[in-house]
Amino acid sequence: MTPRPYRVMPFDLAVDMPVDRDELFARIQHPLPHHLISRGVGKLAESRTPWLKDWAIRRFIRAFDVDMSQAVDSDPEAYACFNDFFTRALRADVRPIGEGIVSPADGTLSQFGSIDNGSLVQAKGHTYSLTALLGGDTHRAAPFRDGSFATVYLSPRDYHRVHMPVTGTLREMVYVPGRLFSVNQATANHVPGLFARNERLVCLFDTEHGPLAMVLVGAMIVAAIETVWAGQVSPLSGRVQTTRFDEPIVIEKGQEMGRFKLGSTVVMCFGHDVAFRDVCTDGLVVSMGQSLAS
Repeated sequence: MTPRPYRVMPFDLAVDMPVDRDELFARIQHPLPHHLISRGVGKLAESRTPWLKDWAIRRFIRAFDVDMSQAVDSDPEAYACFNDFFTRALRADVRPIGEGIVSPADGTLSQFGSIDNGSLVQAKGHTYSLTALLGGDTHRAAPFRDGSFATVYLSPRDYHRVHMPVTGTLREMVYVPGRLFSVNQATANHVPGLFARNERLVCLFDTEHGPLAMVLVGAMIVAAIETVWAGQVSPLSGRVQTTRFDEPIVIEKGQEMGRFKLGSTVVMCFGHDVAFRDVCTDGLVVSMGQSLAS
């Protein structure tokens, strides 16, 4: 279908030009008050008013075809609020942990491969800076400069706890403020440097395979990011905040390390070349614990 011309938005410098739906969706996000919208949705998601939270949960389950049979508690009305439902625990038997490096979450393997001289692939034709992703510190980015990466996008229907792809010892956590663009594929295709522009939490681990960076990227209507060692860590102030850990915090492969209150993206950065499995392709639907690489 031939795209129709659209009337230029105030934030754009172009005149009338054809644009597809994905590009239009990305464009209209620029002037929106991302954080104000997210805070408003976050308050609703924490509501404990029985009729409101039960209505929201049941509508969400129907809209996104959520499989409640995998949850520890399959009764939608058993959850105190929408956020408790959204970050629900799954039964231990439904996510076996595979060999090697495993997926940290349910979702879509949107991109993966080598970090080329400090650049990661965001989408076809788009790359972004490793240094910017990790908070702007060149020394922090140096160990990953010629390593590998994998990006997992969590859609609304997915399980929203994030687990360790390998066993790691936490040494540093960096909160990086930013925008809250949507992180779906439509936005990734049209917003340059998306993952290095959005609010995010960078968690740096030492592993037996070398350094690992787990980057939890915030997005539109994500009310918060939590970790198992610090609780809720965003949104915080408008500046980069770094926390170093002198006492070792060891998280085993497959154990939970964090969660999103509403969907987002995890970017894993490795300090060495990773041999991804032949089954890995851009757009592959993956489950937490699924083997991705040796």
